[in-house]
Amino acid sequence: MSLALRVIPCLDVDGGRVVKGINFVDLVDAGDPVEMARVYDAQGADEITFLDITASSGDRETTYDVVRRTADQVFIPLTVGGGVRAVEDVNKLLRAGADKVAINTAALVNPHLISEIADQYGNQVLVLSVDARRRAGSLDDFEVTTHGGRTATGRDAIAWISEACRLGVGEILLNSMDADGTQRGYDLTLLKQARAVSSVPLIASGGAGSLEDFIPAAEAGADALLAASVFHFGKFSIRQVKETLAASGFEVRLTDGGL
Repeated sequence: MSLALRVIPCLDVDGGRVVKGINFVDLVDAGDPVEMARVYDAQGADEITFLDITASSGDRETTYDVVRRTADQVFIPLTVGGGVRAVEDVNKLLRAGADKVAINTAALVNPHLISEIADQYGNQVLVLSVDARRRAGSLDDFEVTTHGGRTATGRDAIAWISEACRLGVGEILLNSMDADGTQRGYDLTLLKQARAVSSVPLIASGGAGSLEDFIPAAEAGADALLAASVFHFGKFSIRQVKETLAASGFEVRLTDGGL
């Protein structure tokens, strides 16, 4: 039996506020994360993803009090990432109310951190966030970046996804840094390449701008579809996305809320 396709709003948080820009620059304030998470839960979101986007670059810990207050308000899975550097950070976030923890920079520095976390808590709690960008002059060669896309690592993104699956990660959150915030559609080339090597659920992120954008991403093999700007600024609702997907034959979880 196939699992329902998930629709996930993403809260990019900086200084305790939800922010959104294009390619992680020119950020504008989009609201209070706790209130927005509560609204999205009521609207029928399948999960909430909470990313402290300056925790790694600013060398500070994720804002645990915001996580706690958000977890008190939502009754769907909450994924939290940003500044996770060690197994103990995962423990703190789970205790604060997170259901899953996303890692990025620290796993690139020490890939075996993936295995350590999965062995300790089970791979169902571990999401690897991969911020991928096309190499200069290439249409289909992607490298991993860190720190909101500002730092190139030289690592091949597809090879990194394959390695992370072998090390025991539970999910891949694949963010196209080229498409992020542009509202021109998901990066289908990147998504198809990742799907070909990923043995775990794949979350597509970056570029959603219209209801129709979600369909080709689902067709390309995404298990979940993540978006931010279109939800934060009221372009359309989570329920509208789900109804569009359902009309195209995809199984989704529809609730009474979310109008």
